Amino acid sequence: MLPSQPWMKGLSDISFELRQAEEEGRVLPPELCERAKALAGRPVSDAQAILEAETIYEEIQALPLRPGHPYREPDSLEEIQAERPEQPSLPACSLSEEELFDRIYGAWLGRCGGCLLGQPIEGWASDRITGLLRDSNNYPVRSYISSALPEEIREKYGVSDEGGGYGAKKKGWINNVAYMPEDDDTNYTVLALKLLEDYGPNFTPVDVAECWLMCLPLLHTCTAERMAYINLANLVLPPASAVTNNPYREWIGAQIRGDLFGYIHPGDPAAAAAMAWRDASISHVKNGIYGEMYVAAMLASAFVLTETRDVVLAGLSQIPTRSRLAESIRDILDRYDAGESQEQVVSHIRERWNESDGYDWCHTISNAMLVTVGLLYGGLDYAASVAAGIVYGFDTDCNAATIGSVVGLMLGAKRLPADWTAPLNDTLKSGVDGFGIVAISDLARRTAVLRQ
Repeated sequence: MLPSQPWMKGLSDISFELRQAEEEGRVLPPELCERAKALAGRPVSDAQAILEAETIYEEIQALPLRPGHPYREPDSLEEIQAERPEQPSLPACSLSEEELFDRIYGAWLGRCGGCLLGQPIEGWASDRITGLLRDSNNYPVRSYISSALPEEIREKYGVSDEGGGYGAKKKGWINNVAYMPEDDDTNYTVLALKLLEDYGPNFTPVDVAECWLMCLPLLHTCTAERMAYINLANLVLPPASAVTNNPYREWIGAQIRGDLFGYIHPGDPAAAAAMAWRDASISHVKNGIYGEMYVAAMLASAFVLTETRDVVLAGLSQIPTRSRLAESIRDILDRYDAGESQEQVVSHIRERWNESDGYDWCHTISNAMLVTVGLLYGGLDYAASVAAGIVYGFDTDCNAATIGSVVGLMLGAKRLPADWTAPLNDTLKSGVDGFGIVAISDLARRTAVLRQ
């Protein structure tokens, strides 16, 4: 997920707020829209503009939903649970301690591998991605992406090595790394481990907030997380931290944070989703929260299910039936069951979501749909699955990481292809305080100890 400016209070991105409010079902007065649009070009140094933007955010939050709005999208856990479909009956988890560790280790490796695949092309358009893959003889995707290419290919696609994310000197092309470099898609999994180790399984949203402020630098956060972090530092506590000046509150940030809660609840998607809610609610609302619950529930169920379609259904079982996210995932399932090809389904997604629009590019729903495509059509082929997370654009490292996490958990570390795991050298660099460069196997062992 690409960072946003740390001081952003809604000037250049206030247009996202108008879109967000409209999709939530709010009735936007024309006069308010005009005031918001007038601020879009104002500099963040303009104190009066900042105050006006904050006023607009407050006014929008007070607006009612339009009559006849077809969705029921609560934020509280109790209301979310009341809106779920009938709960599935899953097999009990009967894995031995050794098997459990292998599956958790596979999930960590799978997440890291997917993230590394998508990291250097994050923010690229899909035609640029597929063009590079084809011209470098890596389409269909069979391996990580290298920048060690003929100069004409590098120039054609704007491939560069300098200036990686989170302070890295080099971008995460496979020829530049000796382990999994830092990324928010792995930082949050490590941070969840830290949260559970320090606060225990009964942690609260306020504990999550404290853990963030204690252990993660502000500039290692993005979009909704960055706005929530600023709110928390200003003593705006959950749940207000999720909505105050935050036009990104249904974006993908929470969806990439739920994995560990699934890892520690084998066979119990409801418990995993409930724990994910406590994490998501400090920075997100509605479908932003549901995205994290969906992923956590899928991972919990992946310990005891053998088909990715069933895993998707288990994820759906933990989010409101009448939500936009549930509607969108059911649409993907229906098309899959009807025999549509992967390309046909993705074409349908593109009819609704535009990868060139920043709001669409980073939204929970568009990216959750692509994750679902990767799981359904990739089956348990790791390369084919994570490839679907990158070749269609949108948030490449986030989507490939989530797909890789689910598939890696279902396969286990021993069954993951060595071509994908060996380059990681069982090592991850984290921006979370107290971790630094750490063995992925050690993270998996510490996770297994936390099994609920």
